[in-house]
Amino acid sequence: MNTAAATTCFESATGGLTNATGAEAGSLPPKGVVGMTCLIIAESAIFTIFVVAYLYYLGKDLSGPTPRQVLDLPILNSICLLSSSATITFALRSLRNGNTKKFNFWWLVTIALGAYFLLGTGREWHHLIHDKGLTIQTNLFGTTFYSLVGLHASHVIIGLLALSIVMAFAITGAVKREHAERVHVLGLYWHFVDVVWVVVFTVVYIIGR
Repeated sequence: MNTAAATTCFESATGGLTNATGAEAGSLPPKGVVGMTCLIIAESAIFTIFVVAYLYYLGKDLSGPTPRQVLDLPILNSICLLSSSATITFALRSLRNGNTKKFNFWWLVTIALGAYFLLGTGREWHHLIHDKGLTIQTNLFGTTFYSLVGLHASHVIIGLLALSIVMAFAITGAVKREHAERVHVLGLYWHFVDVVWVVVFTVVYIIGR
């Protein structure tokens, strides 16, 4: 009897432990979110290096032009990019609610806002290169400016490509409510791109000028 009772107690204890472990495992974040979080941390380190380099060499040019002489505040560009964080949130919320038509609309708006930001960046660079004579080889400012802003622009391009792929699937009706968490992972990357722009804008266009 004692042996049987001990065995029963052991099975109950191990069963409870197994259930607790399973519950704990179920509370862990999805692998996609963990992977994207790790990527964002790594990318943040890279951006930090570029930002520090920009600030370190700021004002150490032996020749012009200087940031104050050639840079204008990209207000409209910034509004468009930061607004895309709201639109992608609206899109994800619509998908979670099963409204694929609204998802398609807000997702397309997000792509349009990101594309407008890139177009504005291209216009700014064309103006700086052809009208102001600022190239990546002109001086330290040119080197660090194009490196930092270009690094961010490259991430916007990557994000837009990913958004466009999802849009293509959405048009064919392949994106459903059950894919919301996967879409959320991509949304995290896009929010990261927007947050980085706040830092770049502050460092380059406010502190730098």
